[in-house]
Order: sequence, then structure tokens, then C-alpha cells
Amino acid sequence: MINPIALIVGWLMDLVFGDPERLPHPIVWFGRMIAFGEKRLNRGQHRKLKGAVMSIGLIMLVFGVSWLIRYFLTFSPSHFLTFFDAIIVFYCLAGTTLIKEVREVFLALDRSLDEGRAQVARIVGRDTSELSAQEVRTAALETLAENLSDGVIAPLFWLMLLGTPGMLAYKMVNTLDSMIGYHTERYLKFGCVAARIDDVANYIPARLTALLMIIFTSSPFRHFTFIRKYARNHASPNSGYPEAALASILDCRFGGPHKYFGEVFYKPYIGENERELTTADMKTAIRVNRMAEVIMVIIVLIESLVILHVSVGSC
Repeated sequence: MINPIALIVGWLMDLVFGDPERLPHPIVWFGRMIAFGEKRLNRGQHRKLKGAVMSIGLIMLVFGVSWLIRYFLTFSPSHFLTFFDAIIVFYCLAGTTLIKEVREVFLALDRSLDEGRAQVARIVGRDTSELSAQEVRTAALETLAENLSDGVIAPLFWLMLLGTPGMLAYKMVNTLDSMIGYHTERYLKFGCVAARIDDVANYIPARLTALLMIIFTSSPFRHFTFIRKYARNHASPNSGYPEAALASILDCRFGGPHKYFGEVFYKPYIGENERELTTADMKTAIRVNRMAEVIMVIIVLIESLVILHVSVGSC
């Protein structure tokens, strides 16, 4: 169980500050751990097994260490545990930073195509050097939708189920996938298990994200039909759901060929209206993201209050 105060404080900190650039960040440590292991293990034979052992081991390590920290903090004054949980929520949520980055992509693109390409390269894994202005905007909005699930809804979902240790473990899962979960020659075997674990961890959150995005729109049933039709038009079993939700809300088209590490991957299109995306679309997408985030925070808050009430009543 997470203290409702810790949830609210952690979320408000992310809302105000975003990712702290000058403070040590757990995700940076996760990345270094993954890079250290990948450099030494992703060679020779049995790469799939070695990648699986590393991935599962790191996830269990993060969950175990954070669980032990919380356990020992229960013997301290209660505000110590509340502070710890609030900091974890703050570090694990990425809603504000992502919105800021996407907004900066559109502003940079207004100045020049090269600036737009450079800015969008900060938030996508694909090669951006040859993208058109339309492709830059599309990449930014696709990432906004996908990372609403990965960076906001999924962490809160796992917080609701397993507390802050589950939230941190999920972030390790997501970091593993973002670093080694590619279908390239280098990572195909080594990152296979990491990618599958990420698929499982995001199965419910991705679909929940799409639902939260459309639930308070003027035509939720029309958007739901669109999602059912196009969500599977994606290489990922999960990313297509929030992307389809946003494509339906904006009445636009996502997908198409993307280049990763020098290799071209053809992704089926999501939607059919190949219209020019605008700054107004970006503002609409940000409003949708914020609304979905607020609804999810309220859901987790209600759950924590109910558990707190039950636990107090049983004492």
C-alpha cells in the first residue's frame, strides 16, 4: 500500500519539476547496469539465455532492494517511508518531461526542419536525419501516445498492484526493452526475453491507457471502434492501442517506415487520413494526455484510500 500523501506529493512534484536534470536518477543507474551487463554478456554462444538471466536478475534485484528499503523504513518514523515513496513516484513518472519535449519538437520545427529533427531525436529511437516535417510531427505524437502508457499509466498501474517496489521494477523492465529489446542483429537474441517481459508488463496498461484517452471525448464509441480496427497494426502488441486512440481523436494517420540502427522497418498504418499535422494537434494531444493522467491518479488514490480505511478499521 502507498500512503495517499506520498502519491499526491510525488505526482505534484513531477507535474511541477519534471525529470530532475541535476539530480541522480534511478533510470540512469538502470541504464548503466544494463549497458554494463550487455557489453560483457552479449557475445559468443547462448546469447538468449544470457540476456534472459541478466534481464530477470536485474528486475528481481530492483524489486528486492526497494522492498527491503521500505521494510526497514517501517521501523522508522512514518514520514520517512512517506518521503521515500513520494520520491520514487516522482522519479518514476515521466508525464511532464515528455509533454515538454513534444512541445519543443513543434516549436523547433517552426524554426527549421533540421532543428525539428534534432529535437525529436531526443525522444525517439529511430533515425531522424532524413525525416520530413510531417514525419517529425508524426514521430513526436506517436511517442507522446506510446509513452503516456510507458511513462505514466503503466507505472501507476504497477504502483497500484505492487507499491513502489513494483513501480521501480516496471521502470527496469521498460528500460531493458528500450535498450536491448530491438529486432536487430545485435539484440534479436539477447534482448528477446526483455522484450517479452515488457510486452506482458504493458498488456493491461496499454489498453487501459487507450480507454482513459477516449472515455471523456465526445465520441467514445466511435474511437473504440477505430481502436479495435487499427490497434493491432503495430509491431508491438501494446503500443498500437494508445497510438490508435490518439490517431482516432486527431483523425490522422500514424505508422509507416522507420529506420533503426541503419535498418528500415515497415510498420502498418494506423488510420487512413493522411492529413498535415499542426501545432493545434499537438495541443489537443497534450490535453488528452493530461486528462488520462489525472484520471489514473484519481483511480490509484481511491484504491490507496480504500486500503487505508480497511487497514485502519481492522486494527
